[in-house]
Amino acid sequence: MTTKASNRRDMDVTLFFFSFLFTLTALVEAAGRGVNVNNNKNGGLGASFIFGDSLVDAGNNNYLPTLSRANMKPNGIDFKASGGNPTGRFTNGRTIGDIVGEELGSANYAIPFLAPNATGKALLAGVNYASGGGGIMNATGRIFVNRLGMDVQVDFFNTTRKQFDDLLGKDKAKDYISKKSIFSITIGANDFLNNYLFPLLSVGTRLTETPDIFIDDMLNHLRDQLTRLYQMDARKFVIGNVGPIGCIPYQKTINQLNEDECVDLANKLANQYNVRLKSLLEDLNKKLPGAVFVHANVYDLVMELITNYKKYGFKTATKACCGNGGQYAGIIPCGPTSSLCEERDKYVFWDPYHPSEAANVIIAKQLLYGDVKVISPVNLSKLRDM
Repeated sequence: MTTKASNRRDMDVTLFFFSFLFTLTALVEAAGRGVNVNNNKNGGLGASFIFGDSLVDAGNNNYLPTLSRANMKPNGIDFKASGGNPTGRFTNGRTIGDIVGEELGSANYAIPFLAPNATGKALLAGVNYASGGGGIMNATGRIFVNRLGMDVQVDFFNTTRKQFDDLLGKDKAKDYISKKSIFSITIGANDFLNNYLFPLLSVGTRLTETPDIFIDDMLNHLRDQLTRLYQMDARKFVIGNVGPIGCIPYQKTINQLNEDECVDLANKLANQYNVRLKSLLEDLNKKLPGAVFVHANVYDLVMELITNYKKYGFKTATKACCGNGGQYAGIIPCGPTSSLCEERDKYVFWDPYHPSEAANVIIAKQLLYGDVKVISPVNLSKLRDM
């Protein structure tokens, strides 16, 4: 697949924004709770603590007055644990976080922090703090009115950390969190898509900050956020880099690209950030004793699926399975009025932004068992046992 620099300016995103508003007026509340994993494996993982954005949100945004929600059909149509009902996950089935937790032996999916039943022993399998629209920077995602940025997510973990002391006692809680639990962070894409590159919001930012300065700011914030988690006894980390955001159906649609084209600027920014993220994690591995910071090369994993989609059994890596608008159904997010593909396991993308469960499974398996080209210094199955 070839990527081509596009000199075309974005179409008027007002269409996207107001279409989004219109679709979201039809939202209905749905359960976003932690649910039992029927095919869990015995032993292994303690708690799975998940931080990030809509790629791994399991329902926190259901409990926020926000424009970024996925608690309406047909989202979750293939999520077996809910009987095919929406839970707030921005995909047709499981997220990467769900799949990794299952494979590593968790008895339950990590429960959304904001869910009413996120108390007591339910926390021991893990907690999900991720929020659709959230980013590393506090200003990211403000078009959605409400979302949980990474700073707030770390604040919420501080609350959970105290609850673990109450549940297990201080010594056992520290051991459980530092030796048996994994902290997964999937964040950064919104800082570009819904902050630096968003036409209605970013004019001032782009006038005052070069890409280098903006990425510096992102990484400094992320360093502080990861260090705060370390200070609360987190030791096993996996941090995903930013995927090829210039190749998602939304970007291809609004820029009127051909199937074999991606938005060059968006991918260039992602790669620029990703190179420096890896250096940051290598530095933290040296400076924070006892911690292991694992770098997940999500960009290459997703680009491989997009480039060689037929090899993996997909029939398209450009069109959204659920969405409306344009050649790739990439403008209006997935909702009750969206067009829906019949073969959901044949689409790399579920909606204009997010992978399908079928794609998530392939990505998750690589993170679990892959080599250092995709996840380093160790894969997640090895990280669990360290």
